[in-house]
Amino acid sequence: MRAWLAIAAGLGIGVGIAWWLSKDGPDAGNERREARRTSTPVDTRPSLYRWRDDAGVLQITEKPPRHRPFERIDRETAAGIRVSGEPADTER
Repeated sequence: MRAWLAIAAGLGIGVGIAWWLSKDGPDAGNERREARRTSTPVDTRPSLYRWRDDAGVLQITEKPPRHRPFERIDRETAAGIRVSGEPADTER
């Protein structure tokens, strides 16, 4: 009977220690709120809008057109190199 009591007490202490180590500090909630408040939503990034007018001419403007399909283009490009297409034939 004492063995079961020791096992139960050990499990209880282990669960208590795991809970204690996993809980956030007193300022963790404030840090998360501050991060959410200062993060910039995607829609507020500077953008350009590409669309075609009635004559079929490509237009690029800072404001989206009304009642027309358009494509949003980010002004700030992603870091790094983007490669697309087929590899070049380098053998001669």
